[in-house]
Amino acid sequence: MLMFLLWCLLFVFSWPLALLALVFYPLLWLILLPFRIVGIAVGGALELVASIIFLPARLFRRNATRI
Repeated sequence: MLMFLLWCLLFVFSWPLALLALVFYPLLWLILLPFRIVGIAVGGALELVASIIFLPARLFRRNATRI
């Protein structure tokens, strides 16, 4: 909603720039989409590595509370 209000404000001040932004925003989104996908994949891989590294500590902590 905030982006729409900012676009309306830009449209009031400079309508050619606002129309240019309206055309190029989806193209920019498509160009940046692979970087988002890579970011999600790298984040998931790092979380997997962290969970593997911290697994012994969690198992030890769980067994230590039972004693």
